[in-house]
Amino acid sequence: SQVLRKGLQSAVVLSTGSFLVYEAHKLISGFAEVHASFKVEDVIEQADYLYGSGETEKLYRLLVQHKNSDDAELLWRLARSSRDLAQLGSTSAEEKKQLTYDSLEYAKKALEKNESNFAAHKWYGICLSDVGDYEGIKTKIGNAIVIKEHFQRAVELNPKDATTIHLIGVWCYSFAEMPWYQRKIAATLFATPPTSTFQEVHSHLKLFSCLYAADPNFYSKNLLFLGKTYLKLNNKKMALLWLSKAKEYPAQTEEDKQV
Repeated sequence: SQVLRKGLQSAVVLSTGSFLVYEAHKLISGFAEVHASFKVEDVIEQADYLYGSGETEKLYRLLVQHKNSDDAELLWRLARSSRDLAQLGSTSAEEKKQLTYDSLEYAKKALEKNESNFAAHKWYGICLSDVGDYEGIKTKIGNAIVIKEHFQRAVELNPKDATTIHLIGVWCYSFAEMPWYQRKIAATLFATPPTSTFQEVHSHLKLFSCLYAADPNFYSKNLLFLGKTYLKLNNKKMALLWLSKAKEYPAQTEEDKQV
């Protein structure tokens, strides 16, 4: 009888334990389902706050936890964050390369999840250009058309995004300034090589003088390219104006310091 009693007690304990585990599982599962419905919005809100605060490393640590997400809004932000971390002076050369390639993968995945997301197109173009720095001038020039197509698609989806318009201007500037040997490479890669003139560059970048009036703190690199373009157009007075503004721009990011 003692053996039977102990057996029954053990069964009760096991049953109770199983019930508690089952109930705990239901509770956790229920919490996870509720939490998941708010998670993306919460993470994006926190990410945008950190980005606005210049917390590059904290932002990356937050977003990289969601690298397997199916949400394009999270993924393009992770691509941007990875690139920003790669740009930091404290990042080693090896880490920078890895982050650069990672950023392209995140941007690519964002596009796969939502082709209509303008920011995914923008950051895919930016990250593809960055990867070209590691793969040689032939690859970089070969990717040029694809990069511009993604910038143009981003503008189609969001015509008011000043950064993308700026990037198209930079693209035009790069081809207008391309040295002869790179032009020869371009000629071997394309039946009709991509070209540009500084007049075309100016037609893009002059828009930013209006944007500057609306938001003087828009982008330090925009001021730099305005100045450089005016210099190429032999308008030294306007070049001095914009280059002076670029010099006086308060440096908050690593890119601002480079500018």
